[in-house]
Amino acid sequence: MPGKQQPIAPFAISIGDPAGIGPEIICKSWEARVHAGLSPFFAVGDAAAFAPHWSGPVQPIDDPAKALGVFETALPVMQVLECGPVTPGTPTAAGAQCAYQALEAAVGLARSGSAGAVITGPVSKAQLYAVGFTHPGQTEFIAERCGVSRQNAIMMLAGPGLRVVPMTGHIALRDVPGAITAELIVDRVQATARGLTRNFGIEQPRIAVAGLNPHAGESGRMGREEEEFFLPAIERLLADGCDVTGPLPADTMFHEEARAEYDAAICAYHDQALVPLKSLYFHDAVNITLGLPIVRTSPDHGTAFDIAGKGIARPDSMIAAIRMACEAVKNRRLRD
Repeated sequence: MPGKQQPIAPFAISIGDPAGIGPEIICKSWEARVHAGLSPFFAVGDAAAFAPHWSGPVQPIDDPAKALGVFETALPVMQVLECGPVTPGTPTAAGAQCAYQALEAAVGLARSGSAGAVITGPVSKAQLYAVGFTHPGQTEFIAERCGVSRQNAIMMLAGPGLRVVPMTGHIALRDVPGAITAELIVDRVQATARGLTRNFGIEQPRIAVAGLNPHAGESGRMGREEEEFFLPAIERLLADGCDVTGPLPADTMFHEEARAEYDAAICAYHDQALVPLKSLYFHDAVNITLGLPIVRTSPDHGTAFDIAGKGIARPDSMIAAIRMACEAVKNRRLRD
């Protein structure tokens, strides 16, 4: 008879840029902890950085395990760096350094098992680059720290009724056709299927693949990519037993009835994936990274410096990211 599983360790939330809305939405998520049914978590960063955003209780901790005893009465914060005065909406080099060190620490805690998952707060890439950050984004940084190659760390964006994976990421639209190969399509579909099973508990994932061209190329009349790359890839996947359909016209894939036919959509490029997701679930979309040995989620929005400190930032996406991290951790524990 299997032994009783240990409780899930508290989740580490890196503060993000302290001048952005990260501190505010972390605090508001803590305020909503009971109503939203959130698992215990602690922030990683500078405890003093929360004061300009919030007047609620903050308790510095020096060990993630202490978050459990603090969580009911105060927001636990694991101190990594004092970033000095914080003015909401006005980023500084010290704040960027705090975001950088908080990310490093949070990932390390998740890798060691001291944190059950890592949720990353929004950062300013421009500010991070100025203090020596050399990765394209937080996802690539986390992948490297986990010993996973960039191409195997897959970005999935998920809302209550839609999950999307862009095959190509932050590249110019003119470069997308040259980046797509049959091998890339096969890899993304297989990685997505594994991620759906491991993180969401879907045993027989259904994957829909969007074509690149209007009307999915219309049998080659609007582009040859579907004929040359997509169809051969899908034939290989079907032969391997994958439940995959496509290439499908992207303009008919995202209405309610179509979404009921698949568990995730693989899209050819960034906006093909993110436009429908953010149109449907702008406030509660989550970024979850597939292919990592740890669970990592994040709100699907940026620092919003323009509204930082005004008390109007919505915590919906952060709350959803915490919930999704909990779902992924529980599903992994059932399988691993």
